[in-house]
Amino acid sequence: MFGATREEKAYVGPLIVFLAIMFLGQIPGWIAPRSEWWVIAKPGYWVIPLQTVIGTVLLARYWRIYQMRFPSWFGIWFASLIGALALILWIAPQQWLGFAPRLIGFEPHYFGGPDTWMYWFNLVVRFIRLVIIVPLIEEIFWRGFLLRYFVDDDFTSVPMGAFSWTSFWIVVGGFCLEHSFADWPAALLTGALFNLVAYRTRSLSACVLTHAVTNLILGVWVMRTGQWGFW
Repeated sequence: MFGATREEKAYVGPLIVFLAIMFLGQIPGWIAPRSEWWVIAKPGYWVIPLQTVIGTVLLARYWRIYQMRFPSWFGIWFASLIGALALILWIAPQQWLGFAPRLIGFEPHYFGGPDTWMYWFNLVVRFIRLVIIVPLIEEIFWRGFLLRYFVDDDFTSVPMGAFSWTSFWIVVGGFCLEHSFADWPAALLTGALFNLVAYRTRSLSACVLTHAVTNLILGVWVMRTGQWGFW
């Protein structure tokens, strides 16, 4: 059962808390759907900083359990390549296939332009969450825990990159469902690619790097295009 051991708490807990904070941010809008107060109308501006701070605390608390090791040079190369390929999957509909741009979302200039401290606070926190916190929390759960758990529920005895079709499809499906409906096609293919990194490199840190590369390039692309709905 999830959370029965300290290791399971370490691998599962940060994602559960991360998603719980996201859910918490939706509740005020259900209670007062017509409110124009930014705390209710735009919860991302407090949810994202809260996720970043609490996510950092949880990761620091359990860091030794993850046993992150610097990936090999092949792992770095392969992870970067797959990360860039995954990015293409995410932006292809809007960039090359004529889909409508996604302009509604977290805008760093919501409280003011680049001459204000709030702009830079929003931007920096958004990128820390996007490039560091999300890749760590999600890859620790999906590839570090679940991909091994459905090989053997004593997942710590399962080497990183152990393969079974059951765990492969459960992780791909779960990773897909974690994202919004509009992102399901890209998330489904990305989940499979990220699994491939786990199988090929047998390195959790390489999986994190892959996810971070995708998110970093996506963040830069969002800043250049203003398609805030992607992050």
